[in-house]
Amino acid sequence: MASEMVQSSFPWLTLAIFVPIVFGLVTMLLGRDDNPGFTRKLAMIGAVIGFLVTLPLYAGFDPATADMQFVENALWIAPISVYYHLGIDGISVWFILLTAFITIIVVAAGWEVITSRVAQYMGAFLILSGLMIGVFAALDGLLFYIFFEATLIPMYIIIGVWGGQDRVYAAFKFFLYTLLGSLLTLVAFIYLWFSAGGSFDIATWHQLPLGYTPQVLIFLALLMAFAVKVPMWPVHTWLPDAHVQAPTGGSIVLAAIMLKLGAYGFLRFSLPIAPDASHSLSWLMITLSLIAVIYIGLVAIVQGDMKKLVAYSSVAHMGFVTLGFFIFNTAGVEGAIVQMISHGFVSGAMFFCIGVLYDRMHTREISHYGGVINVMPRFTAYAVLFAMANSGLPATSGFVGEFMVILGAVEYNFWIGLLAATSLILGAAYSLWMVKRVFFGEVANDHVRELTDVNTREFAILGVMAIAVLFMGVYPKPFTDLMHVSVQALLDHVAISKL
Repeated sequence: MASEMVQSSFPWLTLAIFVPIVFGLVTMLLGRDDNPGFTRKLAMIGAVIGFLVTLPLYAGFDPATADMQFVENALWIAPISVYYHLGIDGISVWFILLTAFITIIVVAAGWEVITSRVAQYMGAFLILSGLMIGVFAALDGLLFYIFFEATLIPMYIIIGVWGGQDRVYAAFKFFLYTLLGSLLTLVAFIYLWFSAGGSFDIATWHQLPLGYTPQVLIFLALLMAFAVKVPMWPVHTWLPDAHVQAPTGGSIVLAAIMLKLGAYGFLRFSLPIAPDASHSLSWLMITLSLIAVIYIGLVAIVQGDMKKLVAYSSVAHMGFVTLGFFIFNTAGVEGAIVQMISHGFVSGAMFFCIGVLYDRMHTREISHYGGVINVMPRFTAYAVLFAMANSGLPATSGFVGEFMVILGAVEYNFWIGLLAATSLILGAAYSLWMVKRVFFGEVANDHVRELTDVNTREFAILGVMAIAVLFMGVYPKPFTDLMHVSVQALLDHVAISKL
């Protein structure tokens, strides 16, 4: 990995992290339930400004270098050499933009739906947004860990307070799984700190000469945290529960951003710190990824709850991501990153669509619907588009990443590529099966007959998401151009043995 740093003259990353956090705190302090309109507007202003301060990161980014850019570095905790050290490369820049963009969508999604504790709801999402951006920007190991763990708190509260009937169980399961997985990571970080002579600098860790056994142990310790977060099979069982119980906004953020924190950890830590272990254990990662792609795809087909179906499809799609990382070629890794960004748009949009239906009928059971197109034609057009993108239809963002990963997998091993390609069939099966039963045919019952089509707010949100999905599907070049040099530098680094 490139260890050079391009120092920033203006603290754009600090603003990207702390603008939403400060607005979140202000919203909680000033917002009142007897004046929800003011609270919502304040939250939206925070989300929009939070997005605007990330745009200079894209505008001023130099795609010709793999060096860290917009770097900020200041001593934070002197006795153990912890630095407030931030920076981005072509891999992390997209996730910061995606996080800030999705935050606007989430605030808009809860605009009319959330009527109790509005200030706390909006504030929790804004704070969560800043913390997640911190994960993607941190270049100090302990700073990364603090942001990584801190994201649990607002999400735990969001599920536990505004979730469904079994929300406390789902929130507790989510918290326990992710916290326990991360404790081994802290042990690995402490070992790396000693090995690096008392430094938490991630770039220094990348260059550490580590023996094979320490590499394997570090890889497995990191795997515990990142696999739970992705989530990989078999530690994925918290995700359907969390999704089903979470409010719509919680499901959108969980699928669009929080699952990416674990995948990003593989790129920033596992691969560059333990390259030999990554290569020798790639068979394990590929096996787990293919199980997620095929087995979880089959599990998704039999789901009766729309949210559970899309939650399981998220596990299958993230299996593609981890597969792409561990075939060690440019098409695979770039395809996996494109898939992560696309999944943010597509799954976020699908959970919003399910939320639109749930707000009207208060059920997510597929069997309770039928013939929705007859009463909600505008909404159905969008919902079908996102379902198609979820199954990898060409010209949608869902196709680009999956196709690149399949190409990379075929280059690595034809049979692995063939197995991965079955996900396109399974994706089409569960997505179209749900679409057919929910949207098409005759109107199923009086509840469906009374449905009203999307209002202006919902139409606008769906429209923005549709533009993102189609733009990325038709013209993915800006996305791949920005990440190409950084991905190549990572692959060059991982190709060199430390033994």
